Amino acid sequence: MTQRSVMSIDVEDWFQVENLKGVIARDSWDSQECRVERNTDRMLELMSAAGVRSTCFVLGWVAERCPSLVRRIGDAGHEIASHGYGHDLIYSLTPEQFRADIDRSVKLLRDLTGQPVVGYRAPSFSITDWAIPILQEAGITYDSSAFPTVAHDRYGKLSGMDAGSPVATLPCGMTEVCISVLKLGKRGLPWGGGGYFRLLPYPVFSAGIRRIIGAGDPYVFYIHPWEIDAGQPRQRGLRASHRFRHYVNLSRAESRFSTLLRDFKWSTMIELILSTAHRAQEAR
Repeated sequence: MTQRSVMSIDVEDWFQVENLKGVIARDSWDSQECRVERNTDRMLELMSAAGVRSTCFVLGWVAERCPSLVRRIGDAGHEIASHGYGHDLIYSLTPEQFRADIDRSVKLLRDLTGQPVVGYRAPSFSITDWAIPILQEAGITYDSSAFPTVAHDRYGKLSGMDAGSPVATLPCGMTEVCISVLKLGKRGLPWGGGGYFRLLPYPVFSAGIRRIIGAGDPYVFYIHPWEIDAGQPRQRGLRASHRFRHYVNLSRAESRFSTLLRDFKWSTMIELILSTAHRAQEAR
């Protein structure tokens, strides 16, 4: 349909998500069953079959333990960007801690791929204004963490970003690519993927995508490898809301993802940014 639809994957494992932090201790990560490699490989297979290239925001912790996976992602033609190192919410860190986290992540990915790492997405979209200059110092030229939706208990916020500016240049010169919403004034209904993609019936979700594209806006989708893994270990002791967010419709996600890949024409973040800049130049 349009080259202005972006497929993005946040490459992290099932036990690293915010919904499970109450029952899985950080110091137990190395003892948990690693499933990110098999799940990401399956996504690579599905994207290859559909002729889709994506942007993969890879967690540094995963890259450090699965270096061959990072190389396979790159060898398959997908853009590799940073998801930070430790999957900490940015606003839970000090600026110094965040700088160490992003520097570690970027160096790992750059050393593995031999390519510059220019994109970033914050864990749980927890972006803050003070993080932007630190990202620039690390060589990041675009961020895709702003989610201009109705109130959410984890999402961060960037000054001046709203649903009317899905791709914008921040005052510092960095490009911000927002996760897609169905517009409701300056905010909107979340329509970019994740649990929303698993919860809503596929015909409803795809109709929303077409509405966004039909309005002339780019569409940005996100998903995680653990979301196509219905066999992941089930955790007890979760709050009801966290259990619902994490497990809803996991058994249907792979087939929906496969259908989505074929129903729309996808590109990478970099391709979207370049095409947006080209359109802006032509409009002058």
